[in-house]
Amino acid sequence: MADPSSRLAAAGRIAHTLASELVQPVPAFVTQFVCDLLGPAQPLGVLFYGSVLREPDPDGVLDFYVIVERLEDWGAGYFAREANRLLPPNVEYHEIPVGGRIIRAKVAILSIAQFRRMTGRATLDTTIWARFCQPVRLVWVRGPEAADAILGCLVRAMGQAGRWAAALGPEQGTADEFWLALFAHTYGAELRVENGRRPSALLEGREARYRALLPDIWLADGLPFSREGDRLAPRLTPQLRRSMHEGWWLRGRLGRVLNVSRLFKGAFTFEGGARYIAWKIRRHSGIELPLGPFSERHPLICLPYLLWKLRQAGFFRRRG
Repeated sequence: MADPSSRLAAAGRIAHTLASELVQPVPAFVTQFVCDLLGPAQPLGVLFYGSVLREPDPDGVLDFYVIVERLEDWGAGYFAREANRLLPPNVEYHEIPVGGRIIRAKVAILSIAQFRRMTGRATLDTTIWARFCQPVRLVWVRGPEAADAILGCLVRAMGQAGRWAAALGPEQGTADEFWLALFAHTYGAELRVENGRRPSALLEGREARYRALLPDIWLADGLPFSREGDRLAPRLTPQLRRSMHEGWWLRGRLGRVLNVSRLFKGAFTFEGGARYIAWKIRRHSGIELPLGPFSERHPLICLPYLLWKLRQAGFFRRRG
């Protein structure tokens, strides 16, 4: 077991790495989009993550999490707010003109209390900590106290990820092998439609980050391990390893239930979802999908109608 000063130093290095990532610059169109999105709203902060962060593309869909002090601080109706309270996060789709072009984004809403809970050890939901152990940017923040609160959640997310990587990875292996095992399990728990290279794509170009973080996570957590060259071996007792595998079994099955439940909730709360579906179809096929006010508000309820409109437009016609 590491001494307290070593554990404290490791925790400090983790926090320093994550804080340094948060303040890295982002493209101007990202900053402007967030300013226009918020208007007079004053959340605690806005986190930018996902594929467009990894590979900037103004024509792609940006991903944001808006962290609020209370759910009432975000301009949503009573039903949507209560749905977010029961099964966070709510997701919205926004299109905003920036610099003469339309910028598109999915925007998830979480309260800081939900953020803390969903990055803690007791959570059975992998959704939040699995996302936020990856690099993110803090593109808007209310002030220093808000920044510290958000950073604390990110440190917790990283701790969760490293701990589960130790249990789900090999008995000994490289840091890359532990992270790949973790991401394969988290994608599986969420029933996400991804190709087999997705976990490795999360590491590409960031291997040094993940390799440096993993031993520090274990050290800060008090998890004993040995190191020989680039190979790590967490010393989990058989009882702890078995207990964590049983815990993951529960999380994996609950994750599937939560994913389906969120899809159902999205039928009523995914603001702008129909425009998102229509944009995806237009981008991939060139077919314009006309939308009415009800289908704008309830895209999943209207999915049969939307599919019928696509059939009329020839989307399902055989080619060649």
